[in-house]
Amino acid sequence: MKSSVEGALLRAMPAVFVLIWSTGFVVAKYGLPYAPPLSFLTIRYALSMLCFVVWIALARVSWPRGRQQWLHLSVSGVLMHAGYLGGVWMAIKAGMGSGLAALMVGLQPILTALWVSRLASSEGAEKVTQRQWLGLALGLGGLVLVVSRKIGSTQEVTAFTLAAVTVALLSITAGTLYQKRFVQAADVRGANAVQIAAAFIVTLPLALFETEAVSWTPQFVGALAWSVLGLTLGGSSLLYMLIQRGAATAVTSLLYLVPPCTALMAWLLFAETITAVTVLGTAITALGVSLVVRVVKPTDQHQ
Repeated sequence: MKSSVEGALLRAMPAVFVLIWSTGFVVAKYGLPYAPPLSFLTIRYALSMLCFVVWIALARVSWPRGRQQWLHLSVSGVLMHAGYLGGVWMAIKAGMGSGLAALMVGLQPILTALWVSRLASSEGAEKVTQRQWLGLALGLGGLVLVVSRKIGSTQEVTAFTLAAVTVALLSITAGTLYQKRFVQAADVRGANAVQIAAAFIVTLPLALFETEAVSWTPQFVGALAWSVLGLTLGGSSLLYMLIQRGAATAVTSLLYLVPPCTALMAWLLFAETITAVTVLGTAITALGVSLVVRVVKPTDQHQ
């Protein structure tokens, strides 16, 4: 009975992760009117570290062992938290819609798949196939279709927002690959605490340059509470466990489900427009990602 329950929980992990991860873009738009992005994230990291330290102490779990393990966790933490979240939140603060931000970061599976395939090719395994190149072209084409509609007509797509979300995309991709390759299995609570501490150390000095004050409204407190309890303790922990349990490409393939979920949430909460072009572009991007992921899965063993 116990094993069947555990099996059901494990099978539910990907779906739960997608739902939680999708709320991150919505929470950013909900909370950012009351705080600058890096200050919000600095407070989030500080509270998250406190929660993890208390959790670790109460559960009496072991911290990661060895200086090298701490170093690898710190590097992956800076990429997956400071780089990724910093880029996304700065883009949304500057005017990019949460749905569009999710769609652009949703290209991560394509980058991950191509990197894994390149690595496999260098080891004498299968090279990038024609179907993978087709998938890459479709993914980029779908993104251009959505983005082109917004250029010049809104403040969503500017040089700054594109640069910020590109940093986020490259950071989460590099962080996922780095963690899968170098981070050894450890208790998720201790590992997450180290990662978030590294992100805090990097983000805090940058937040000091922000001039906007934090407004401690009920909306800000609610967004902050969900960011800490739901996204960091829940979503980031699930992502860590999924990466450790599966291949990087298979895990990141879940992220192409995030943009549709985010777009639906943004439509319900903020009345962000979902047009036929948006739906078509999202569908084309998802098709492209699925083609790349489907082909590259067998090569994940070479990581």
